[in-house]
Amino acid sequence: MIRNNWTKEEIHEVYQLPLLELVYRAATVHRKFNNTAEVQVCTLLSVKTGGCSEDCAYCPQAARYHTGVQVHGLLPTGEVLEYAQKAKDAGSTRFCMGAAWREVRDNRDFDRILDMVKGVNAMGMEVCCTLGMLTESQAGKLADAGLYAYNHNLDTSPEYYGEIISTRTYDDRLNTLERVRKAGISVCCGGIVGLGETHEDRINMLYTLCTLPQHPGSVPINALVRIKGTPLENNPKVDIWDMVRMIATARILMPKTMVRLSAGRTEMSVPEQAFCFMAGANSIFAGDKLLTTANPGFEEDNAMFALLGLTPMEAFKQEVETGNSKIKAEEVFK
Repeated sequence: MIRNNWTKEEIHEVYQLPLLELVYRAATVHRKFNNTAEVQVCTLLSVKTGGCSEDCAYCPQAARYHTGVQVHGLLPTGEVLEYAQKAKDAGSTRFCMGAAWREVRDNRDFDRILDMVKGVNAMGMEVCCTLGMLTESQAGKLADAGLYAYNHNLDTSPEYYGEIISTRTYDDRLNTLERVRKAGISVCCGGIVGLGETHEDRINMLYTLCTLPQHPGSVPINALVRIKGTPLENNPKVDIWDMVRMIATARILMPKTMVRLSAGRTEMSVPEQAFCFMAGANSIFAGDKLLTTANPGFEEDNAMFALLGLTPMEAFKQEVETGNSKIKAEEVFK
């Protein structure tokens, strides 16, 4: 049953199950609500890199940290569309464009983003953006341009958030999610494991996600990528079983959501990733870069898919299954 009324106590009980029991239950839910042989393949491109005014402690694109990231302005539209076509030819069905902005401004750069959205949408790909905070009007313009999904992560729990970011509030993030949802755009929202948070913080973040008015269409679960020059560069490597536990719990709480095994895959073996798929992950980012950090290439992932018997999911599958292509993925979870 799809529920939006989970309590923290119930989530705690699920999260604290013995690991193999938790994975078994998550796999059972996954098999009931999804085709376990299909994985959504997404590609993420940084269309504007570095120079961000925010202080997210994990991010190499923050202007205040010395991480060696080269700042560049918004890429030419033609170059972005060429990259999207290559991603589609390699098997991706969702193309996400990320800009290192604190918030979207109504200017020529935003107009160019709208043109990019229209261009990728015309290719028959699900198009996603992550651009920072949005106004209601901007969300509406993105929807009109054909934006399928908008990514805006919570990162961690409300209680721990202030230890990681001071330049915007948790409510700022929730308000942007609400504007995206009202515009009819599918919400993509997740978090990062390994920021120094407690298990209770992880539970509280999942509580926030699964009690939103509608479950996010996709929930990325990221393992911290430790970048030299950021405040979190010396954090310990994320334990794979912490990732498995987070993915399995997310799958049980949000049965039809795309649970994305996101950042950190370069430090995971194929057997470790296989355990994540068994626990309910059914989406990945493919391509050799996630914004500015390393990621497995298409050839590596194709070999892994062949070994595990996985196939790429078709674009817009959530819409097709409703029988109405005009219905956004978010509508499925009402």
